Amino acid sequence: MNHEPRTTNPELFSVNRQPLTILLYLLGSIVLSSYLTLSFKVLERFRISNFQSIVFNYLTCVLTGSMVNGYFPIRPDILDERWLPWAGLMGFAFIFLFNIIGFTAQKLGVSTASVANKLSLVIPVLFSVYLYNEKLGWMQVLGILAALVAVVLTSWPAESKRQRTIAHKSNWLFAVPLVLFVGSGLLDTMIKYVEQGFLNEANKNDYLITAFGVAAVIGLMLLVLQLITGKERFDPRSIVAGILIGIPNYFSIWCLVRVLKDYGTRSASIIPINNMGIVLFSALMAWLLFREHLSRVNIAGIILSILAIALIAYG
Repeated sequence: MNHEPRTTNPELFSVNRQPLTILLYLLGSIVLSSYLTLSFKVLERFRISNFQSIVFNYLTCVLTGSMVNGYFPIRPDILDERWLPWAGLMGFAFIFLFNIIGFTAQKLGVSTASVANKLSLVIPVLFSVYLYNEKLGWMQVLGILAALVAVVLTSWPAESKRQRTIAHKSNWLFAVPLVLFVGSGLLDTMIKYVEQGFLNEANKNDYLITAFGVAAVIGLMLLVLQLITGKERFDPRSIVAGILIGIPNYFSIWCLVRVLKDYGTRSASIIPINNMGIVLFSALMAWLLFREHLSRVNIAGIILSILAIALIAYG
């Protein structure tokens, strides 16, 4: 038996550490992304305004990103950037979809919100066929069909929820996950398009922080209008909630970017793995923390969503 425990070969240690580092960043992305969806259940429990918390969340994202990167990227010279209109559109999409995620998590459950959000990778795949002439294999087509069915199954209410919904004549509620599914997919498609056509390593952070800034400005304008008209009453707790959501929100993206950068040529498999992890971890934590009921139909939808992601990614 060879006894050489004192070796200090730096290359050996760097090789051994890299998979662990990648795994930690990936786990960070999964846990923090799940935390964002789960946080809306906490807001509901303490009766804190979703909208106000989301607005302060994006202000926190801007400040956190600026501190992490060591400079404030929103400057007058960005008016000449070709990506600026896209950052504006992305900022609008951010605040709209985050409100939809919160609404879905509170009314239909964390699992439904996670599945509808993460299965939206179907839409960028379809647009890639149209925009970039990519080919779809039969497994990917099957995965897309499975994804659509999975969204319906996870959105299907348990018996008690269904009775309440019928009683209140709120059948339109179950169209909300579809809005989230389509909206998140279009956002991901736009991000891919802008990344390929306008961004590089030097301006990616400027673009992202600017989009966060646009979301914050739009949110503040709407919040001020609602406060003036009396539709909202300011809740100081929403500032704390926004900070507690905003910091994890920024670092969930930061962790994912680090994984994609470190994983190199095999980064294409990271997004599906990340999405599968978020769906499973969110469902588990919603059950453990909030005793969120899942019917057999819902569980079948979660399982089908994992299968759909795998088929789309590896087909």
